[in-house]
Amino acid sequence: MTILQALVLGIVQGATEFIPISSSAHLVLVPWLLGWAFNSRAEEVAFDVLLHWGTLLAVVLYFWRDLVVLIGAAVRGLVRGRPLETPEARLAWLIVLATIPAAILGAAFKDFFESVFSAPATVAALLLVTGLILAISERLTQHRASARLVRPWHSLTWLDALAVGAAQAVSILPGISRSGATIAAGLGRGLEREAAARFSFLLSIPIIFGAGLVSFRDLAKTGRMELPVAVLIAGFVGAAIIGYISIAALLAYLRRQSLYIFAVYCWAVGAFCLVIALLGLR
Repeated sequence: MTILQALVLGIVQGATEFIPISSSAHLVLVPWLLGWAFNSRAEEVAFDVLLHWGTLLAVVLYFWRDLVVLIGAAVRGLVRGRPLETPEARLAWLIVLATIPAAILGAAFKDFFESVFSAPATVAALLLVTGLILAISERLTQHRASARLVRPWHSLTWLDALAVGAAQAVSILPGISRSGATIAAGLGRGLEREAAARFSFLLSIPIIFGAGLVSFRDLAKTGRMELPVAVLIAGFVGAAIIGYISIAALLAYLRRQSLYIFAVYCWAVGAFCLVIALLGLR
């Protein structure tokens, strides 16, 4: 892995973590198509964690004001013995609730999910599924919008949180976009586009952080990581900068535009890679 390759993958991660086209799929398919490889599983795990923590930094920096308000409200509510006394405190606990399904499923089926990362054809097929999810959710959203049935940010309920959390759990599969599945679930529950996207982005913080800790624990058990520091920094910085830009761009885009363009992209890339894999061209 060279510095240039690391930077390219960092940019790919930063763009695709929040834009609903599956970062996990791209981190599998791009190196596969270009013939890039790591020297060991330990190096791959470490690099993957650094890329995801780059996008974690991006979302924390973008939403730091929201995070300060949410955490402060949750702490004050606990101290006063009324944990749900304000809308901000309630939202903070809804994020915690929505994180639970993915944490449980990820822990229970960790080996299975990791095995899918070594199957590019399966990842490409799942990317087609992501496109279908986006298209269906967009269709439902347009019907609700025309009937004025969409709901704002402050109307989130525990059922909304569980639905979005379940979608995040399914998106552990590489090829199922985390942002795409969670935004689609929010839209399916009747949330406004921007509300669904903001909840999806905030929800990414605990799950990315937790998954990174688990991966570093596993790395400590599996062996040494010999990637140069410059390679790790290049990937991390690329993911953080492009991730920040992607959050702002997607929120602005969703205020006026649909998800169909991302569905078409997923179908095109998924079909192309699936054909390449089935024909044995890679």
